[in-house]
Amino acid sequence: MKRRLMALLAVGVAVLVSIGFAGMAPSAKAASLVQVTNFGNNPSNLQMYIYVPNNVSASPPILLALHGCQGSGPYMYSSTQFASLADQYGFIVIYPSVTRSYDCWDVTSSQALTRNGGSDPVGLMSMITYTEQHYGGNPNQVYVTGESSGAMMTNVMLGDYPDVFKAGAAFMGVPFGCFYTGTVGGWNAACAQGQVTNTPQAWGNMVRNADPGYNGLRPRVQLWHGTADTTLSYTNFGEEIKQWTNVLGVSQTPTSTDTPQPGWTRTRYDNSSGTVQVEAYSIAGAGHELPLSGMAAYAISFFGLAGTTPPPPPAGSIRAGDDSAKCVDDIGQSTANGTKIQMWDCNGGPNQQWTVASDGTLQVYGKCMDITGANYSNGTGIELWTCNGGANQQWKATNGTLVNPASGKCLDDPGSNTANGTQLDLWTCTGGTNQQWSIP
Repeated sequence: MKRRLMALLAVGVAVLVSIGFAGMAPSAKAASLVQVTNFGNNPSNLQMYIYVPNNVSASPPILLALHGCQGSGPYMYSSTQFASLADQYGFIVIYPSVTRSYDCWDVTSSQALTRNGGSDPVGLMSMITYTEQHYGGNPNQVYVTGESSGAMMTNVMLGDYPDVFKAGAAFMGVPFGCFYTGTVGGWNAACAQGQVTNTPQAWGNMVRNADPGYNGLRPRVQLWHGTADTTLSYTNFGEEIKQWTNVLGVSQTPTSTDTPQPGWTRTRYDNSSGTVQVEAYSIAGAGHELPLSGMAAYAISFFGLAGTTPPPPPAGSIRAGDDSAKCVDDIGQSTANGTKIQMWDCNGGPNQQWTVASDGTLQVYGKCMDITGANYSNGTGIELWTCNGGANQQWKATNGTLVNPASGKCLDDPGSNTANGTQLDLWTCTGGTNQQWSIP
C-alpha cells in the first residue's frame, strides 16, 4: 500500500514482549504478551502473539485483534484497551503481526477474499485453531476486531469464515471486497477516497461469494468511523452498513438511533427477534484515530464478553446502585447554571468527575449539585448551579445514600429508570436501590 496511507497510520512498536518457547503455552504465573511460533499453516509468514490473563476463564472466549498499517501485534497490545478488558473478563487475545512491507494486511488479493484461499486469512485461522487446542479456547466464542487495515481484515475474516466468528468490530474500515486489486498489498485509491459505492445486494454478494456453499448463521457486526477521516473516507462507513445489513438480512433503516456519548451517533439494526445484528457508531469530528479510550469496552459489550460484572467506576464518578453501568452526569458537559443532572452510561468523562468538597457539596467543573429553587418537595429536579453555600447544595453520604440534611430527603433516580437522560430528583428516603450511590 502507498506511503501516504502509511504516514497517517499508527507508527512503530514501543513495548517489550516476553518471548515463549516455540509451540508452548505461556506460564500462568504472570500475564504478559508472549510470542508463539510453529502455530500451523502460515503462508504469509505472520507472527503470533498471545495474551492470556491471570484470571482466564474456563473454556475462554478468543478475540483476534488486528493492527493497522505500520503497526504490529505488540503495538496493538500496548495502544488499545483490549488486554485490560481481558484481565477483567477472562478472555484470551491474539495479537498477530504482518511482516511484509508497510505491515498492511492482505485484503486486496483473490486468495485473501476466498475461504481457505491462502495468504493472511489462512495464517490467522491457524492461530485461532492453535489457541483452541493449546490454551483451551472456546471454538463457539471467537471474535475479531481491528483498526484501519486491521478493520478491513476484520471484515474479510467475517466474510471468509462466517462459521468461525460469532461477531466482529471494525474501527475505520472499508467493506469486504472494496480494496480488491488482484495483488497482495495493492492500493485501491478509489476505495480509500470513498469513490466505490454499490447497492446493498452487490456488496452482500461479495461477502457471500467468499464462501459460496455457506448458508448458516452469520456473525453480528459492529462498525465505527470518524466523520473527519481523510485516510479512509467516511463514505466507506455507509457502504459497510449497506453491506452487512444485506448480509444479515435486516432493514437498511435503523431500528433505533441514540447518542451514547456526546458526539457519538449510534444506529442499530435489529432482526425480527429484536436482536441487534449491525451496530454502527459515527463519531463527529474524529479523524483516522479510532479506537479512542472507552470504545474497546463498547466492542466487548457488543460481543457479549462483559458478563454481568461491570467495570469499576472511573475515579471520581458517582455510580448508580440500581444500574451499575450508569453514572451521575452533567448533561452535555455544560457549566451553565440550571444544567440538568442526569443518569448516563459511565464513560469517565469530565462531566462525571465529582469532587466531595469539605463543605459537604458535590462539585463538577467548580459548580455544585443543587436542588432546584431550594424546593424540598418530592420530585424536585437536581441541577448544576454556582456554589453559594446554600442548604440546598449540601449532601451527606449515609449508608450508600446521598441525603440533603435540610430536607432529610435523598438523591433519587425516579422510578428506577435506567435510561440515559433521566433527570435525578429529590425524594423521601426509601432505602431503595434507586437511591443507592457509590461515592468517590
